[in-house]
Amino acid sequence: MGLLRSDFHNLDELLIHELSDIRDAEERIVEALPQMEEAASSSELKALFREHCEQSKKQCERIDQIFGMLNSKPKWETCEAMQGLVKEGKEVINADADPAVRDAALIAAAQKVEHYEISAYGTARTFAEQLNRRDVADLLQMTLDEEKETDRRLTVLAEARINAMAV
Repeated sequence: MGLLRSDFHNLDELLIHELSDIRDAEERIVEALPQMEEAASSSELKALFREHCEQSKKQCERIDQIFGMLNSKPKWETCEAMQGLVKEGKEVINADADPAVRDAALIAAAQKVEHYEISAYGTARTFAEQLNRRDVADLLQMTLDEEKETDRRLTVLAEARINAMAV
């Protein structure tokens, strides 16, 4: 559900909304990554997608842990942004493309996802800090660090190998 269609009257409610959105986003990523792995031709890229899928499953568990810490339950909102990013990724998967070019496009699609996640986790972490929930902020920071590392690894792979092969 989009931000303007939600009800929240304080930062606590906004944090729950953000976490609900992130939770849905992570579920969508867990569903999409195996398809991206299958579409990739690079063994390194396949491995990175596989690792990130496992990491995303753990991040879902971490979000559920955070909801418990906040004595709340997710509202199971639809993350429309991630829905759109996953749709774009599926277009890449289904495109008639040279394998090396497809790998470059898969990395681009994956980095769009990472950048969305970095923004979402950073925002939620900042809300938690403002609410003096250091415990929640620390868990969100852990995930934020993982997302940044995945983005870095995608960049290194693209710049070191994949993009040159797509020329």
